[in-house]
Amino acid sequence: MADETLTHTPPTAATAAAPPPPTVAESDSPVVLEKEDPSSAYPVAAVSVSITESASTAIAENEEQTPPPPPPPPPEQVELEPSSTNKQEKDEPSPPPPVEPESESPAVTETPKEEEPPAPTAATVVLPESELQQPPAPPQEEVAKESKSLAAMMEKEEAGAQEATVPSTTTTTAQEKVAVVVEEKKIPQNLGSFKEESNNVADLSDFERKALEELKQFVQEALDTLIFTSETKSEDNPEKQNKEAKEVSIWGIPLLKDDRSDVILLKFLRARDFKVKDAFVMIKNTIQWRKEFGIDELLDEDLGDDMEKVVFMHGQDRDGHPVCYNVYGEFQNKDLYLKAFSDEEKRMKFLRWRIQFLEKSIRKLDFSPGGVSTIFQVSDLKNSPGPGKRELRLATKQALQLLQDNYPEFVAKQVFINVPWWYLAFYTMISPFMTQRTKSKFVFARPAKSAETLFKYIPPEQVPIQYGGLSVDYCDCNPEFSDADPTTEMIVKPGTKQTVELTIYEKCVLVWEIRVVGWEVSYGAEFMPNAKDSYTVIIQKPTKMTLKDEPVVSQSFKVCELGKVLLTVDNPTSKRKKLLYRFKVKPLCD
Repeated sequence: MADETLTHTPPTAATAAAPPPPTVAESDSPVVLEKEDPSSAYPVAAVSVSITESASTAIAENEEQTPPPPPPPPPEQVELEPSSTNKQEKDEPSPPPPVEPESESPAVTETPKEEEPPAPTAATVVLPESELQQPPAPPQEEVAKESKSLAAMMEKEEAGAQEATVPSTTTTTAQEKVAVVVEEKKIPQNLGSFKEESNNVADLSDFERKALEELKQFVQEALDTLIFTSETKSEDNPEKQNKEAKEVSIWGIPLLKDDRSDVILLKFLRARDFKVKDAFVMIKNTIQWRKEFGIDELLDEDLGDDMEKVVFMHGQDRDGHPVCYNVYGEFQNKDLYLKAFSDEEKRMKFLRWRIQFLEKSIRKLDFSPGGVSTIFQVSDLKNSPGPGKRELRLATKQALQLLQDNYPEFVAKQVFINVPWWYLAFYTMISPFMTQRTKSKFVFARPAKSAETLFKYIPPEQVPIQYGGLSVDYCDCNPEFSDADPTTEMIVKPGTKQTVELTIYEKCVLVWEIRVVGWEVSYGAEFMPNAKDSYTVIIQKPTKMTLKDEPVVSQSFKVCELGKVLLTVDNPTSKRKKLLYRFKVKPLCD
């Protein structure tokens, strides 16, 4: 514990006995607010938590040093020089227009108005800022041709891209900003609009239950008449062929053997809007494609580990879905890009690697009616190659076609983070060719909102550290905390200072982790004992933390006398900050 300093504790800070549980207390002063810790995830009897919010120290000092504004000019002077005075009055209060939509907390929302009654504190916290800044969504138009595939659209886009010239791609900065604003208005920000349906037969509607029974009859008839294996008929060993025909499996699940098969069939039915004949044709084509692609042999094939940073599984979302991260920025590495997409053979090898990864991930899912049988997808578009990369477009088109035709309903939610402006334009172009069900699973987040968006669906302790969370690779040395240790989330408002008080009732070793996403705040920690004649221990002096500092601060303190540990975060910026912390108590060993 470096940087420990002793200072005398004022008598007013001493407490004779253990304080009662923290309660929500709002003081009359607008400077200080005391409220209960929003998280109740720590059933630790030795420590209680309370939160104190006050004005930022840096802003308070600036207000003391700033001289009062000069009095307004008399009316005669205003009448004599109307043009110059009006120009000054208009120039001074103008806000920065293009950057304001990305700022996490505009100063206007924090300024109280005398004409309006003050709103409750809970309402201010609950309303997400994205809803306050988001324009009303335009009425959605029905798509007339749902049969057109996404791959066909991308093929059309590819033909148009080849005709484009280099000067046509360069535009002025003003035009780019206007395009971004227009595209953002078209992107549906319906967070949480899609709700995954139940796979229990008892929860299905009469129409859905009837469609499932009809599809099962079609599948049983196909198994009996060897329709699924008619293309690969063998005259050498008909007994073996009959046995394999009655044991047709998809993703390791034998068809019509148990209730897991119902979950498989429901995926195909939902992909075809419960049109039984269309769903049966899709199943038949999928079984045939899996044989031609050699899925069973692919599972045991060694395709190397060059792409392990491009696609990887990490943690679970709040509903228990495994989370898959797709990091397209890795293809900025020219060697890796050429190794994956430079020619048709390499593109096919990459596709086989991606399908192999998907197959192995799917076989870890629980296909029981009440289990988790879908995957939460996160696509990181930071530094992603643009649409001008022809090889990447070809590989993407081919992969989308295979996934769309042979892997129905495996995406629980698709979240795009660090989204650049060009991708919003690309999405708007292909959006009319997607079904409303598919679009309802999409969520887009700009770089400034990426971490906050992920936390809506994934607990911070499950989010990788590079995306704003606290989860580290298992190979890293972090014996104190794991993904199972819950995290408390808080918002530090602009111009405020948040203090987390950990009151300790027995001798122990207190261990904690703290992070402010994006930092640009000051962080300090100290221990304040209860005894009157004891001294405050400075665990860490208030230090300004930036993006260059470690994203997570891990500290511990040996508590030999009763008191409380104060973790203080001072936010002097005009943006609100996401504060994450967690702690645990370890026994004191002499």
